[in-house]
Amino acid sequence: MKKEFKKFFIALLLAVIPTLLLWLPFFFRVNTFWSIPLPQNGMETIVANYDGPLYIVVAKTLYNKVAIESNFQIPLPTEYYAAHFPLFPLLIKAFGIFTNYPYAMLITTVLSSALAIYFFEKLITQYVDKKHVFFLTLVFSIFPARWLIVRSTGSADPLFVASIIASVYYFKNKNYWLAGIWGAVSQFTKSPGILLFGTYAIFLFIPILKHGLKSLNIKKTFPLLLIPFSLFLIFLMYYFLMGNFWAYFHSGDNIHLFFPPFQIFNYSAPWVGTFWLEEIIFIYLLGAIGVYKLFEKKEYELASFSALFYFVTLFIAHRDLMRYVLPLVPFLFVAYADSLVKKEFKIAFGIIIIPIYLYSLAFISQNAMPIANWAPFL
Repeated sequence: MKKEFKKFFIALLLAVIPTLLLWLPFFFRVNTFWSIPLPQNGMETIVANYDGPLYIVVAKTLYNKVAIESNFQIPLPTEYYAAHFPLFPLLIKAFGIFTNYPYAMLITTVLSSALAIYFFEKLITQYVDKKHVFFLTLVFSIFPARWLIVRSTGSADPLFVASIIASVYYFKNKNYWLAGIWGAVSQFTKSPGILLFGTYAIFLFIPILKHGLKSLNIKKTFPLLLIPFSLFLIFLMYYFLMGNFWAYFHSGDNIHLFFPPFQIFNYSAPWVGTFWLEEIIFIYLLGAIGVYKLFEKKEYELASFSALFYFVTLFIAHRDLMRYVLPLVPFLFVAYADSLVKKEFKIAFGIIIIPIYLYSLAFISQNAMPIANWAPFL
């Protein structure tokens, strides 16, 4: 227990220090940094970043349509909030007992980030020499830059990534209770959590084709049903709170899956809006190679989830694709681990720390919601 506490404390430091460094220019209202103009709203810029305020709305109202319409003047239909699953808002509400909701949101995000880093360290320890574990955990704490950004603003993504890593880690180690519990956490956090259950079902079904039902130990694996059951509970909650069991599917243009694949290159799509998309090809390329490498290494549990998740991302039409593939990143670290521990990568990483920081500053400065009245959010 003492050893695990020490690991979590280190993970907490790796979560807090980069985030504080990213907050400092906003906190001190620096006019420009490295020639990048910065807004002069202080920490308001941080807490106003998408989709943080929308989660605060849910935390404040618990999906109550009347409360949303009467207290918040955001021009969105009330059904839109059904896309924001309940666990992150409930944690904001819990920490909101001790402080205002914007800071409760940031506390929740930072602690979730520490949890993600902690479970990443547990995962990567199984694949690299002990001397490389801290370095790779350090890299994961700030790379890719989009990960550092969601870790430093109000976002459910760190909790989602943490629960995904934990569930797959425990599934690989055949601890199906913890795999199911953390899978349920992921499902209560974001809708793609159901992909975990899809992965586990496929993974456990394949041996049945070869050896029959006797190969499936239902007594051991039934806790994995906590994942779809969690989704049912969320929809049931929507029925009682919003009057619509299927509210999630009526939340507007929050479901960015389109057929055929690669619709992201339709520059006229509502959530794309640009033809400057070449880096998307690199995301697809690195993801495909990473999935192949996991199968090559015979890491079938990790490979199965990564393959399914990667396949689904091919149908996403959203400019911010990098945020959607973040749950895949920890497993790509495993796939590319042999290259990431080499001297040339360490040199390259030392160079890209600067652009990671500058990109994060610029992104956060321009990704804030225009909120005229903060009183309802406090």
